[in-house]
Amino acid sequence: MGSTTEDIVRRAAAAFNAGRAGEARRLCEQELKRTPGEPRLSHLLAAVLYALHDIAPARPHLAASLAQRPDNAAAQLLAARIARADKDFAAALDHVDRALALAPQREAFVEKARILDQAGCRAQAREAWQAILKVVPQHGEAAARLGRLAFEDGDLASARSHLERAASDDAPASTWFDLGLVRQDQRDHLGAAAAYRKALALKPDFAEAALNLGIVLQESGDRDTAMQAYRQAYHLRPEMFGSIAMALTSASHGRLWLDEAALRLALAS
Repeated sequence: MGSTTEDIVRRAAAAFNAGRAGEARRLCEQELKRTPGEPRLSHLLAAVLYALHDIAPARPHLAASLAQRPDNAAAQLLAARIARADKDFAAALDHVDRALALAPQREAFVEKARILDQAGCRAQAREAWQAILKVVPQHGEAAARLGRLAFEDGDLASARSHLERAASDDAPASTWFDLGLVRQDQRDHLGAAAAYRKALALKPDFAEAALNLGIVLQESGDRDTAMQAYRQAYHLRPEMFGSIAMALTSASHGRLWLDEAALRLALAS
């Protein structure tokens, strides 16, 4: 007796959850040839494709699933995520609002905040992140995004408060980098250096963090360690040479390099 669709769904889901996305995709695609548009398989295949960052084919599969199960909140939420990844923010908002109407869960509220944020709806995004933080005070992403928005508005005190709240051990490198920017603007060079070092520890190829680390170390008078950071930035991204040269010569503790070749040699060493 052959495998049923239910068996294939279970096997594909187990493969996907075990990190074998390729196997899950193959199982779904094979079974969909036999049962085109089957809603559970279409939903699962869309989830697999989304996880693989293969956005274009994910959308029609999820649309096929939603055509038969429009009241599936999980599918509506996935549709919102896929549309956001495709930068179709109007569709993303429509799907997330449907998901919220069906099942007002935290994940859907967070997804709506992300959509508004990425769509450039700053006021609405801020309100959405604030609402999340009010309900979940330890929500790191909400605090980090509110910190970034406050920084972009020039409200350094609020930005620092939010970002220091978000900067836990499991925070991403971007949060530590943003905290470094705020501290740097407040001329807290040692605090900024600590944040940039944390960003680099989490993301060793973070060239911007290495460059800014060099700048704040130079501003604090530690030129030797600053040069090490500049070398790291240069090795990570050689096209940053102009920014490094400008930082070296324009800072209050700068050094004049008249010979570009000599500076390149010093950074490459």
